[in-house]
Amino acid sequence: MPLIRLNVSETGLRTPGAASAEAVLSEALDRLPPGSPVVVMIHGYKFSPRRRQHTPHRHILALRPGIDDPRVVSWPRHLGFGKGDPNEGLAIAFGWEARRTIWQAYAEAGRAGRALAELIETIDARGARANIIAHSLGARVALAALPHLRRGAVRRAVLLSAAEFTSSAQSALDSPAGRWAEIINITSGENTLFDLLLHGFVRPHRPFDRPVGAGLGGVAPNWLDMRIDRPDTRDALAGLGFRIPAPERRVCHWSGYLRPGMFALHRALIRQPERTAIARLRAVLPDVSVSGPFRPQRNTGLPLPSEPIAPL
Repeated sequence: MPLIRLNVSETGLRTPGAASAEAVLSEALDRLPPGSPVVVMIHGYKFSPRRRQHTPHRHILALRPGIDDPRVVSWPRHLGFGKGDPNEGLAIAFGWEARRTIWQAYAEAGRAGRALAELIETIDARGARANIIAHSLGARVALAALPHLRRGAVRRAVLLSAAEFTSSAQSALDSPAGRWAEIINITSGENTLFDLLLHGFVRPHRPFDRPVGAGLGGVAPNWLDMRIDRPDTRDALAGLGFRIPAPERRVCHWSGYLRPGMFALHRALIRQPERTAIARLRAVLPDVSVSGPFRPQRNTGLPLPSEPIAPL
């Protein structure tokens, strides 16, 4: 059972079917060989596990997505699950209600963080350590869970184009779990438009509360900002064996997982923590600290995308 599906409901975690979430999770953890990775995958905006046409379980969180679209790639398969390896670990597709207005979805992401914390508490109680990979508002879900967890419950969190603010991220870091977990914040100038929209519409009354996409500026030793649109970042990653091409568009909210080479990096971040230790990455990556209020990246001259906005 390399992949299980769990959804947030008004009464707690549920499976998409009739089976008990507690029973499914317990069975999966019982089968898990010691030391195998546990990865919680969290989608972002516009998904709804209650609607078949919008469920993440037929989309990016499926081993075999049921949607024919070049932007729909299987996260669990690209992270190394579903190949029959008894030590491949456990992937958990975490669904939450995000198909609402941006304000409603932002608030719901905070509530979903508490459900995520309960899930990770169960994993922790069984002697395993959770890893998280989350996109967009899913990063808010991940960060919202940290204040409710004990030190060591989360080993590593990989945030992709995070739709959250620096004040919330710093609050999450100022918790027992947040001070211990390694957090890799993968950002790009391609996401600047979405950062500006988040900044302008969700918290317009807090002008100096930057989106996490602007970076935290090295405020904590266990937080690392990684700007994949920068040539010096890509050169440093290539030196570690991760070859990632330059961006092809000015605007893309999904480059953190759609750009070629990104999943090779994500697999290593989850499965090879020694190779990708934050201290080692920090030693070779350029300093991307933000020196002032949130500012968009300069115009790179790349063309705007022609496709419509897809689920975040």
